[in-house]
Amino acid sequence: MKTDWTQHPNARVNLSAEELIQAALERNEGSLAANGALVVATGKFTGRSPNDRFFVKNGAAESAISWSKTNKPFSPEAFDKLLGKMTTYLNNREVFIHDGYTCADTHERFTIRTVTEQAWHNLFVHQLFLRFAPGEKISGTPGMTILCAPNFKAKPQNDGTNSDAFIILNFEKKIILIGGTHYAGEMKKSIFTTLNYLLPGRGILTMHCSANVGEKGDTALFFGLSGTGKTTLSADNSRRLIGDDEHAWSDKGIFNIEGGCYAKCIRLSQEFEPQIWNAIRKGTVLENVVMNPETKELNYNDDTLTENTRAAYPIEYIDNAVIPGVGGHPQVIFFLTADAFGVLPPLSKLTPDEAMYHFLSGYTAKLAGTEAGVKEPQATFSNCFGAPFLPRAANFYAKMFGEKLRKHNVPVYLINTGWQGGPYGIGKRISLPHTRAMINACLKGELSKVTFTPIPQFHLSIPSECPGVPIEILNPRKSWDDESAYITQAEKLAELFTKNFAKF
Repeated sequence: MKTDWTQHPNARVNLSAEELIQAALERNEGSLAANGALVVATGKFTGRSPNDRFFVKNGAAESAISWSKTNKPFSPEAFDKLLGKMTTYLNNREVFIHDGYTCADTHERFTIRTVTEQAWHNLFVHQLFLRFAPGEKISGTPGMTILCAPNFKAKPQNDGTNSDAFIILNFEKKIILIGGTHYAGEMKKSIFTTLNYLLPGRGILTMHCSANVGEKGDTALFFGLSGTGKTTLSADNSRRLIGDDEHAWSDKGIFNIEGGCYAKCIRLSQEFEPQIWNAIRKGTVLENVVMNPETKELNYNDDTLTENTRAAYPIEYIDNAVIPGVGGHPQVIFFLTADAFGVLPPLSKLTPDEAMYHFLSGYTAKLAGTEAGVKEPQATFSNCFGAPFLPRAANFYAKMFGEKLRKHNVPVYLINTGWQGGPYGIGKRISLPHTRAMINACLKGELSKVTFTPIPQFHLSIPSECPGVPIEILNPRKSWDDESAYITQAEKLAELFTKNFAKF
């Protein structure tokens, strides 16, 4: 089935951000906040729905994809039938079309056509993907076409889905179908998943990380799952932002995959996160942020709808962003985790072998709201800090990471942005100023003469001191009032690490 969506009789093609905002308001899809941002609600789905994501089992993908509970197969025949139904559905409606691309390295440009039934979804991809210069356009067939129709719901018994929501990637036909969910992050992550399939096959490592660069051109990477601090910690007034979530590492250096940021903004603070705060203005899409209907003021502390409130804005909304988003080979790498057990140290140094251990482990707490059904933090291990987005086997990516790590001799640190003094619900979240102080010390090389004590239990070493950080918080064992309770928790977590790593 071949469809030129730009010839759709009711298509509104490549509208500007301002035109899309106006269309969304006219269609009652959202409201404007006092600061000019477009506020929308995503309804039932306020996060990704991993149980509803599938890959079509055809062509090269049949042997290349690591099939699992995460990477579920979908038959080509069922895909074609669902595509036909969606096409008919969209042909009878006004649609919005956006042509853009990903990969800031011009030699790796990957074009995307997004067809949506809602204006605000088109605004989302307009701000999150890279935008063509005036006069530029997609040449030939797009690298991928996304069809996003949240009000079109599947019938599981007939369509082969798990529910009325679905996200189905067909690499051979270069089409992604998204229906039954209004959560815009499914479009962003489907493209990231696509590039995680394509780019490593050409020797380019794709990474779930943010990146920034200092005055001397020193690039830093921040790996971590949603809610661990990638966006917040990479948005630093003293450094320039390359990107906040998705990057690739080639033989030339690193480059941003996206053209925008998708920042988690629950309990957003102007004092501690001024760059993100200032980026929320006209053109920004706010998902599920509670707004006073009379004053139009936003309440970032209100988690009534979800903990996973989000702000989507173009990267140029960050004053010191690097455009185009390219940088040299990283000179320091941070692994971010939000430890819900409260036992991992806030700062650790890793040897190359320990770095590989933690890269494959990818431990964090899955935070509330980032996925459907997650109501409170849960211990989780996500291979390469991005298992939900990796079509290939974890070892495939880990091997590439290890080779680049050793070739460029990059130091790696583990940063715990989670809890201390007790587990979630008892301990306290490690303060952002202290975390920033630790990261700055690593970036400036201020720990080069500091003594590190190995903790074999977790394959890491903790420093005896760190500028700007109280000594008593560096060793988590000392932050607990009940040492025996700490030991019990530490043994429990260490056992989970060991059990998880056994599969490798």
